[in-house]
Amino acid sequence: MGGVDKGLVALDSRALVAHVLERLAPQVGGIIINANQNLERYRAFGYPVVADAVGGFAGPLAGLHVGLTAATTRFAVTSPCDSPFLPNDLVSRLGTALGRERAQLAVAKTFDQAHPVFALVDAAVLPHLAQFLHQGGRKIDAWYATLAVTEVAFDDEADAFRNINTRTELEDSAASVSRTR
Repeated sequence: MGGVDKGLVALDSRALVAHVLERLAPQVGGIIINANQNLERYRAFGYPVVADAVGGFAGPLAGLHVGLTAATTRFAVTSPCDSPFLPNDLVSRLGTALGRERAQLAVAKTFDQAHPVFALVDAAVLPHLAQFLHQGGRKIDAWYATLAVTEVAFDDEADAFRNINTRTELEDSAASVSRTR
C-alpha cells in the first residue's frame, strides 16, 4: 500500500488493527501489540506495545520472539494486523487441537494452505526460536517445520484469513465489515 503502516490504515473508519483487536480480545486473557513504527499510535489502543528485539528485519518471527519474551502466559496467539476478519473462535479451535495433539504450535489452515501467522504457540519454544533467529533463520514455515505442529482446518471460514495488501483489497473488504460483525 505504498509503504504505509497497514495496521493503521482505515477500514470502515477504524484502523485495521482495531478490527483485529475487537475480534481477538474476547478470545484471550491479554494482548501485546508488536509494532516497529508509530508506537504511540499503537499504544493509544490501550495495550502494551513492543518492538522487535532482533535486528535485520526478521519479519513475523521477530514479532513472535518479542511477544513471547514479553508474555506472562504459557501460550501466545499470533494474528497479523492486516487480517481484520479472523474467526471469533480462532483461539479455542487452535487450543483444542494443540492440547489434543500435544503439539508446540497450532496453525490455522484452509484447504491446502497453512496460515502460519495465525498460530497458537507454547511459550516453551522461545529458546528454540531465539536460536533459529540467531542463526539467521527468517522463514516462518522453515521454523515451524522443526517443531511439533498441528494444522487446524478452518475450511468453513476460508475468507477469514485473507489479508489486505492493496487499496483495491481494502475497498473490496469494506463491504465485508458489516457482514462479519
